[in-house]
Amino acid sequence: MHIQIFKFGGAAINSAAGIKNVAEILKKFTGGPVVVVISAMGKTTNALEDVLEKYIQKDPIAVIESFQKVRDYHFAILDVLFADKNHPVFGEIDSLFNQLRGYIRRGHLYCTNQPDRDFEYDQIVSFGELFSSAIVHHYLVLQGISSHLFDVRELIKTNTTYRDARVDWGLTQQLISKTITGYFQDFAEQRIIALTQGFIGSDPDGNTTTLGREGSDFSAAIFAFSLHAKEMTIWKDVPGVMNADPKLMTDAVCLETLSYREAIELAYYGASVIHPKTIKPLENASIVLHVKSFLNPDLSGTTVENIKEWKILTPIYILKQNQVLISISPRDFSFILEENLSEIFRILALCRVKVNVMQNSAISFSICVDNDPHKINSLISHLQHDYETRYNQGLDLFTIRHYTNDAVARIIEGRNVLMELRSRNTLQVVLGFNAGNALNALNANNADNAGNSDNAVI
Repeated sequence: MHIQIFKFGGAAINSAAGIKNVAEILKKFTGGPVVVVISAMGKTTNALEDVLEKYIQKDPIAVIESFQKVRDYHFAILDVLFADKNHPVFGEIDSLFNQLRGYIRRGHLYCTNQPDRDFEYDQIVSFGELFSSAIVHHYLVLQGISSHLFDVRELIKTNTTYRDARVDWGLTQQLISKTITGYFQDFAEQRIIALTQGFIGSDPDGNTTTLGREGSDFSAAIFAFSLHAKEMTIWKDVPGVMNADPKLMTDAVCLETLSYREAIELAYYGASVIHPKTIKPLENASIVLHVKSFLNPDLSGTTVENIKEWKILTPIYILKQNQVLISISPRDFSFILEENLSEIFRILALCRVKVNVMQNSAISFSICVDNDPHKINSLISHLQHDYETRYNQGLDLFTIRHYTNDAVARIIEGRNVLMELRSRNTLQVVLGFNAGNALNALNANNADNAGNSDNAVI
């Protein structure tokens, strides 16, 4: 049985027109069963994170306002998609919002202690995928597409590391294989879709967990691996994997092919087009990954597969904004030794802070990390017990894979370089200027160099 795995992100279904477009794409694939993994719609995850913040702050009026914005957004899309206002989808989505409202109310009434932020995050923010998958499912059925909606929490089982849960692969593979394969076998003569949610799973007690921000790609890879799929497609709002974010660099180009290893490197360094955990299960099972545009589905996009010799034609730029550079020194100005590093990494693990780049000298150790205020405040507090700790906020981290002298010059020219780290294939540089200034200058350089074939492509 040749099963295809499709993943559609929030940008693909951020409006009624977007959902209609997804349905049209799915109508083109008539060759066999398809698993469709759906993210939350548009910026719903951000909006539910705002609901969470108001919930944590115990501000009931602000919670209601934030909650209502999310509800109004989804019901406005429902009103466009479904002319029959008695359609069951209205009652189903209303029931889901009532469940979320009830959870928030119970928390306000009965939670006397400071809630566990990560646990509450997973219980509240996960509703975004439940809303979107229900809406898309009902619309597909309305369009005559055979679709069955599965609750992914019954299929992907994880541990209790909330917000970044680890998958119980053995149990998950067993559940997915039995449930999804059985469903497809029961309808072997029909063109059918198994629709489910990305990003979420459940722990041994049945509590909802999430797989990390933007984790729907990883969810799709879990299904592809568990179902022995031969290929998987991620549908994006760009032509494929670009050598730079086209919203930031006007001369970005699409990469036709990538090796698994290169894709892993790009994801690790922060390329937003693919979630960092996605590639490894695909590589292990030799599953080909396609990254295609839902805006132009006939374009070939990017293919990621086992390529032993991948020809590098252009540097690849990755920008991580809103970074914090932290410099750590012993208070007695002694050397930074192994025991210091061991303690620092223990604190990083305790605060669940991922290091994007690090550098050490004789008496200091510097790290660049994402500026998550809750994690950073805790990290700084722990470090200051034993170390002299200084930090700069509002920075940008550029990573250039397969850098050239021209590529480096465009990035750093006229900018305040706070840290630079080079290896054979990768440059990482922390910049004190904001991304807008850096990228405006970069795009100006692109225009100046447009006639030079060595410099024209970014």
